[in-house]
Amino acid sequence: MLKGLLGSLWPRESGEGAVRKGLAALDSGEFEAAEAELRRALAAGRDTAEVYSGLGRALWQQGRLDEGLEAHRLAVEREPTNPHYQLALAAAVEKFSPAEAVAHLRLAQKLLPDEPRIEARLHKPLMELCDWDGVERAVSELAARAQSEPNDQWSLRVDPFVVQLLPLAPRITAEAVRAHSRRMARLATPIARHGSAQASGRLRLGYVDAEFRDHATAHLVAGLFEQHDRKRFELCAYSLRQGDGSEYERRARGAFDRFVDLSAVSDANAARQIADDGIDVLIDLKGYTSGARPGIFARRPAPIQVNYLGYPGSMQAEFIDYIIGDATVIPKPQFPSFSESVVWLPGSYQPNDDRQRVDDRTPTRAELDLPEHGIVYCCFNRNYKIERETFMAWMRILDAVHGSVLWLLWSNPATEARLREAAARAGVDPARLVFAQRMPKAQHLARHRAADLFLDTHTVNAHTTGSDALWAGLPLLTWPGESFASRVAASLLQAVGLPELVAPSLAEYERTAIALGQNRDRLRDLRERLAANRLTFPLFRTADYARGLERAFATMHERRLRGEPPAAFAG
Repeated sequence: MLKGLLGSLWPRESGEGAVRKGLAALDSGEFEAAEAELRRALAAGRDTAEVYSGLGRALWQQGRLDEGLEAHRLAVEREPTNPHYQLALAAAVEKFSPAEAVAHLRLAQKLLPDEPRIEARLHKPLMELCDWDGVERAVSELAARAQSEPNDQWSLRVDPFVVQLLPLAPRITAEAVRAHSRRMARLATPIARHGSAQASGRLRLGYVDAEFRDHATAHLVAGLFEQHDRKRFELCAYSLRQGDGSEYERRARGAFDRFVDLSAVSDANAARQIADDGIDVLIDLKGYTSGARPGIFARRPAPIQVNYLGYPGSMQAEFIDYIIGDATVIPKPQFPSFSESVVWLPGSYQPNDDRQRVDDRTPTRAELDLPEHGIVYCCFNRNYKIERETFMAWMRILDAVHGSVLWLLWSNPATEARLREAAARAGVDPARLVFAQRMPKAQHLARHRAADLFLDTHTVNAHTTGSDALWAGLPLLTWPGESFASRVAASLLQAVGLPELVAPSLAEYERTAIALGQNRDRLRDLRERLAANRLTFPLFRTADYARGLERAFATMHERRLRGEPPAAFAG
């Protein structure tokens, strides 16, 4: 791998200039140029931690995760007591091994004890590991700090995405995100716009995303992009990450009038290009999730800017005008807690692709390591969504339904071991937890047919995983909370005509899961209703959804042309 990082052998020369140029290019978001200069520095003998760390960042931003991870490891090998290199390695390794990420973050904390941002970085890998003691301590400490420290100080201790995933009071969540958004706005200078490129004719929509590729968001929006009315709307895609050559990338490229790669462009230059393109409505599909570039939106390149789909909550940002929701995920009493004006779509806020293929062949239970007989409860949500309270409910359900098993998505060996230990402590045979390996999407959807009931998580629901289950014909049981992220599955079930699977409490969630597990006739009836509703209820009617979203964008634009400020409305 080291040979690969060194690349071609440039003429050996002083590498100091290449280092300066590479790091400057990195700071300005020009990642390909940064990579080239830093490789020149390595070839010239500048085999330093600084160069390897910069190269790791450049590779990571280009989506070359394995190469980036190796570069960060080489940086830490050269300077193991530098906390910044430990932090960079933790970020690079988290996707592959959250346990190793936690170890590097703990070391960085010892080396840099007064840096609150390290605490913020610990929450997500602890959640991924299902380290509930650690997560609960973090939540308690954050709540206490919110009472005792100035807002701008304690809010540094939580990531603006992760804060949506933690069971914190809504006020604390909003304050943390708002502080982050204000810091972002202070660092960005708004750019001059010259109005729409087209005073009449098609409304120009710009979608900004890092996931025009094989990713959960792309699985949802692929059909929407293709169903947009190209006579009324001109579509521009702004990609924040290099593509992967997948079917989803090819479909996205084919659906847009223009597809612009901004992965190696700075926030300022990206905002300038969007403004020069005359975008009327700019749609942020990332918010504050991984790969997001909110600095582009903070510069106000478009007259209307929208928070949509990728970030399950308010961005609390003065530079975002609207959020797309529905009456379930954002009920009217919650409007005041959103900085954006709320737009309700009919049905569910979530788009779905009615062309998504489910493999014709259903694997046998034996092939999936599932028992031939007995109820199979499943939850294919990411492990970070599994909380202690929900898992204990699952154990009580297994205990009540003889011969049942719980089918989970495998993430890493440390999390598997922790969950099996938790099952044993609850008096459930750990062998009754079955872990599913990842597989191609069409085959993954097909294996849902081997399960009987999807059991949702609470603080963060099944989002794409929920619509995957319903599209594959598997009924889903949810227990919603008060936040956007905790009400998504309820929105899906309302939109597919199965509202009775929205439990009002944890106790009712348990009772319903047990009752269904003990009554196969009721489960069969639910499957038959789901099959009948799938293409007649709103959830999977992609063309109808596209028309509703287009009406919403047109209404935003018309309000602006009349000189009216953003305001909530139902689309």
